[in-house]
Amino acid sequence: QVRLVESGGGLVQPGESLRLSCAASVNIFSFNFVGWYRQAPGKQREMVAIITSGGATNYADSVKGRFTISRDNAKNTVYLQMNSLKLEDTAVYLCNGPRTLETVFGPWGQGTQVTVSS
Repeated sequence: QVRLVESGGGLVQPGESLRLSCAASVNIFSFNFVGWYRQAPGKQREMVAIITSGGATNYADSVKGRFTISRDNAKNTVYLQMNSLKLEDTAVYLCNGPRTLETVFGPWGQGTQVTVSS
């Protein structure tokens, strides 16, 4: 079974930084893309950032210039560097993406909680 495990969340103050990790149980290149998503209470899950197998990235407008998605191929891990965190960034952050020969995402995990509070 393919698993993606999120980690790195925590409680931080506005303006601080956090780096999230998404560790895959298989070669990260076996995904067409891997994305970070977040879900805040009372809101739908939204895309935050995506990185394709070719290295192309895109971001939600709300995080452009503050967040950076990257990967460590040797570790089969996708990262989300979050700088200048705002209160509005508070959410459960999850990672997911379709495998190369698949058209749908796999199951969602528990995610990692990011709380930005003063």
